[in-house]
Amino acid sequence: MDYSEALKDYTAFDFDDGRWTRKVWRRGSGPAVIVIHEMPGLHPLVIRFADRVADAGMTVYCPSLFGEPGRPVTRGYALGTMLKTICIRREFNVWSGGKSSPFVDWLRALARKAHMDCGGKGVGAVGMCFTGGFALAMMTEPSVVAPVLSQPSMPASLFADKGAIDVSPEEMACARRRFQDENLSAIGLRFKSDKLVPDERFATLKRELGDKFEAIELDDADSAPGLVQSHSVLTVNLIDELGSRTKQAEERVIQFFRERTANARGA
Repeated sequence: MDYSEALKDYTAFDFDDGRWTRKVWRRGSGPAVIVIHEMPGLHPLVIRFADRVADAGMTVYCPSLFGEPGRPVTRGYALGTMLKTICIRREFNVWSGGKSSPFVDWLRALARKAHMDCGGKGVGAVGMCFTGGFALAMMTEPSVVAPVLSQPSMPASLFADKGAIDVSPEEMACARRRFQDENLSAIGLRFKSDKLVPDERFATLKRELGDKFEAIELDDADSAPGLVQSHSVLTVNLIDELGSRTKQAEERVIQFFRERTANARGA
């Protein structure tokens, strides 16, 4: 089927870092923010979030890492994409803590391009669910100045230490150093009951990053119903009403991107 209508306001291009090529959709003007979609792909509710970042005065870059761009989420689609990505794709680290996915190198290269294209103080990045930890691992790229980890779900806690994260010790040390030297910080979001994002994982992030980690932790009552309850803070489980806690979380993330990426004059 043709799902292109969901991305009709975007311009697409192929980005090749010398190892992998993926299609990227771009919209807006101003400093860059890379929106890294969740499982099962670049679905309409991820695009809705990207639209709001663009409407707030930034340029969004939406790479398609897996799945079919624009296709709505269904249970079968999500399961099929998850199995293919976990069992076949070698670009991603699913099971092991203490190391990032090889594909993060491609995202770092995209961040360099986005910063050259758009200017500003640097680039924002948000990862979601399967890609949640990618934004923190990207901090070894100097242009990345605003990482957001939304329900970071890797490594899969069924087979890993629940406190593990998919970031190497070297990447974590780089993030800590940059947070101190450049007065930067990170945001993490999750529902407190989410078994895919254990308490221990956020405890690790709080311990490693200290007061440079802003944890936004929500209750089940804050979640909109979806295929998975109390999981996708910025997309499927966002209650899209002013004053809801998930809406406030969305607004905080967009504000964070504006604060960190824009020059003093707002460009």
